Amino acid sequence: MKQLIITPLLIFICQVAFAQTIYQDSVFTEVTITTHTYRDTLQFDYYMADDNHQNVPLIVLVHGGGFVGGARNSDDMVHFAKRLAHRGYAVASVSYRLTMVGIGFGCDVARNAKIQAINDASYDIELAVKYLIENSKTFNFDQSKVVLLGSSAGAEAVLNMVYVREQKAFDFNYAGIISLAGAIVTLDHIDSKTAIPSQFFHGTGDELVPYQIAPHHYCQITDKGYMMLHGSKAIADRLKGLGKSYYLYSVSGGSHSWATLPMTKCLEEITDFMVNDVIRVKSVRQTERMISE
Repeated sequence: MKQLIITPLLIFICQVAFAQTIYQDSVFTEVTITTHTYRDTLQFDYYMADDNHQNVPLIVLVHGGGFVGGARNSDDMVHFAKRLAHRGYAVASVSYRLTMVGIGFGCDVARNAKIQAINDASYDIELAVKYLIENSKTFNFDQSKVVLLGSSAGAEAVLNMVYVREQKAFDFNYAGIISLAGAIVTLDHIDSKTAIPSQFFHGTGDELVPYQIAPHHYCQITDKGYMMLHGSKAIADRLKGLGKSYYLYSVSGGSHSWATLPMTKCLEEITDFMVNDVIRVKSVRQTERMISE
């Protein structure tokens, strides 16, 4: 009669594997990346773990760069997208028109031109989502769990899509939004109907995009590019007053580097938001964390 011998090491390995949870832990190893053209020359890269056959949440990832630079497939974006895919998420890292190349996005650039650049980027991202939805047989994601995640200019574009822009290229109900050092030009359109679960990462000392309410790039009122912005704290305060879910991660004294640092330092906070405020929602959560840089 053969005996089955289970060693303590095998038991430990099995316990570790069992303890891993999809969407929270890195449960997949191999990730396939495919590139798709959604409009003219604009593309997105789609990340999906090879062994992930579930109908999974989709994170639409939008790079920063002041509408003059940045790329969907830069090293930091690729690394971040892969880490999310390892945890079970589908990720679409999207390119959009960089309409301010050769112009800039500073205090010497007219306010209307800045707003147009934000609107153009929002429009492109909407078309990318529209393409994903219309070609859902090609992709494997849960259409009720689509979350926007933007960095800096990308955060401004996705926040504008959800909380400012009224004329939509594609009318869609997003399950959540994650902003890394983003802001919007007005809070007027955030109400009980438009509010969705929102997560914000922002340094209180951001010198480009204000943490609370201040001019973009802290321009002077006499500058062509003077434009008031409502940053993460201001948006979170509005959501708090409405009794809606939000997660505000503030960095005391933190600079605009927090437009990218959460991609490497805060994956646990991002997955906590995804799991508890988007995927397995039990109640409204209003979370605020303040750390020192």
